[in-house]
Amino acid sequence: MKAVGVFGYGDPEVLEVVDIPLPEVGPGQIRVRVHAVSVNPSDVLLRRGFTDPMLAGRLTPPYRPGMDAAGVVDEIGRDTVTDLHVGDRVMAIVIPVDPSGGAYAEYLVLDARQVVRAPAGTTHAEAATLPMNGLTARRALDVLALAPGDWIAVTGAAGALGGYTVQLAKADGLRVVADAAPADEELVRSLGADRVVGRGPGVAERIREVVPGGVEAVMDAAVLGPEALGAVRPGGQIALARSEGEPGTSPLGDTGKVAVQNVFVPDYRYAHEKLDSLRVLAEEGRVTLRVAAEYPADQAADAHRRFEAGGVRGRLVLRF
Repeated sequence: MKAVGVFGYGDPEVLEVVDIPLPEVGPGQIRVRVHAVSVNPSDVLLRRGFTDPMLAGRLTPPYRPGMDAAGVVDEIGRDTVTDLHVGDRVMAIVIPVDPSGGAYAEYLVLDARQVVRAPAGTTHAEAATLPMNGLTARRALDVLALAPGDWIAVTGAAGALGGYTVQLAKADGLRVVADAAPADEELVRSLGADRVVGRGPGVAERIREVVPGGVEAVMDAAVLGPEALGAVRPGGQIALARSEGEPGTSPLGDTGKVAVQNVFVPDYRYAHEKLDSLRVLAEEGRVTLRVAAEYPADQAADAHRRFEAGGVRGRLVLRF
């Protein structure tokens, strides 16, 4: 089968189209014929070598990026507990450091708990944007454990992770203040934010103008770090979904009386019911699937360059 991976780390040019063996299906597993995968920040980190300590010695190069996929069920292993059938349209959460490898491949073999039906009426590209970012947002909100009516601030609200966080927070009954550039204000309001403030330097002060005393929590999808801390009331929380620093360290320094919640989406790799609940919300129109652009898989390097240029609204998707 065809796949896209790296033998060495570096710029987008290190991504190569390769031929690798078709993975065999074992007990409790499902093989998915992949039609679409989304491009995420984690893919860039793998390509640059950030995840090498977790890959080296566990998998054999080429290492494959990709944390979510959409396609159809190709085969179901024996003794597999699932309500899916061969030919069903599905989406899946994929962890590149697991034996499955990353999602950039024509076929994936995954634990059945990682695979659910794709939202009805969606394209493969649209479905591929939901699992990783949706589960990251879901994990963040679960870890923060806010009460209905609490205020949460979301940075990077126009992006994929930020947008899903806004919509899931509203589904949870929270009040949301979100940042946006002028060109994105209408988009962020359409996602359900109660209040929108300008992004950029001074965003914490602008959030406090909306919520005097500070919000109960911040979901820092834009990775603002210390700039976002000032928006949180004493005793509040800040959720961090990604960092390019050393694993297990905080980029925030001394946070005072603000608790830091590190959000690690692989904790939800087998959270089948939570992934399926995202499907339901998408079918109800309460979660919006946004595809920024599609690329053939052999143009993965171009997609990575576009992603790293910034300003992408929604997700770039590779087609297999």
